[in-house]
Amino acid sequence: MTTGALQTTGTLKFRKMHGIGNDFVMVDCVRSAVPAGDPSEISRAVCDRRFGVGADGLIYIEEEPHPDAPIGQAFRMRMWNPDGSESEMCGNGIRCVARFLIDEGITNLPKIEVHTGAGLMVLEEAGEGLVKVDMGLARLERGEIGMTGPADEQFVAQPVEALGQTFSGTAVSMGNPHLVMLVDDVKAIDLAKLGPVLEHNELFPNRTNVHFVQVVDEGHIIQRTWERGAGATLACGTGACASAVATYLNGKTWRHVTVDLPGGQLKIEYAEDGHVFMTGPATTVYDGVWPQA
Repeated sequence: MTTGALQTTGTLKFRKMHGIGNDFVMVDCVRSAVPAGDPSEISRAVCDRRFGVGADGLIYIEEEPHPDAPIGQAFRMRMWNPDGSESEMCGNGIRCVARFLIDEGITNLPKIEVHTGAGLMVLEEAGEGLVKVDMGLARLERGEIGMTGPADEQFVAQPVEALGQTFSGTAVSMGNPHLVMLVDDVKAIDLAKLGPVLEHNELFPNRTNVHFVQVVDEGHIIQRTWERGAGATLACGTGACASAVATYLNGKTWRHVTVDLPGGQLKIEYAEDGHVFMTGPATTVYDGVWPQA
C-alpha cells in the first residue's frame, strides 16, 4: 500500500475500499488539503462504473479537533452518493474510515471518534479484521425520521403501496431515513422496479433508503437494499441496523441478529438503551490516482 499525502496538483489519490461489497473511493484529507472542486461533481465522475473508478460513494476523511475527544483527536466523514447528493451517514463506509485510519497509523487510539451528518460515531477494532461501530440511537418518530404526518408518531407495520402491491412497512432513522418491508421471500422482489418508486414515496420528502427483509428465525434475517441516491447495492450498514430494529419492533427477532446481505454478513445489536451496534469487515482493494480531479 502507498502511504503519505494522497493528493497532488491536478490529480486525486484515493484508496478503493469496501464493506461486504458496498464500495467507496476514500480520500485522505487529514494529511493533505481537501480536494479542489465541487465534491458532488467529483463523486458523479469517480463513482461512474463505466467512465470512472466505480463506487457506491465518495468519502472524504477529515480531521476535526475536538476538546472532548481523547487527546483532542477526532475525525469527520463526509460522503457523496453516485448521483452527487450528500449522505448523512453510511455504516459500511464508516467502517472503511476506521480501517483506513488504523492501517495508515493516523491514530492508535483504542476507540476512534468520527463525526458525521448523523452525529458522532465511536468505532473500535473487533478482531479478525472486523470493526465495531456504536451507531447511536435508532430514531423511531416521524419527525426524527423525516416523514410527513404527526411528528411524534411511530410508523411500525403500516401498509405501504407501490406498483399495485401492498407491503407491511416500518420506518427507522439511523441518522438517515429507512423504510423496511417484511416479505416472505426477498428473491421474489423486483428491486429494480419497486426500489425507485419507494425511494420517492410521498411519505419521505427527502427520499428514503428502501429494504426488503425476510426473517429466517429470531436471530437471522436476509436483506436486499435500494439505496437513496445509489440504487441497488450489495450492502447497506445503516440499513442493516434499521432492518434489525424494525424486525424487533415487529416482534420477529431478538435484539441480536445476523443480517445476510448480497455482499456478506453483518452482526447487529439493538441494545435496551436504544443504541445500535454494528460489527463487520472493512477491506482495502487498491490505491489509485484519478487524473481528472
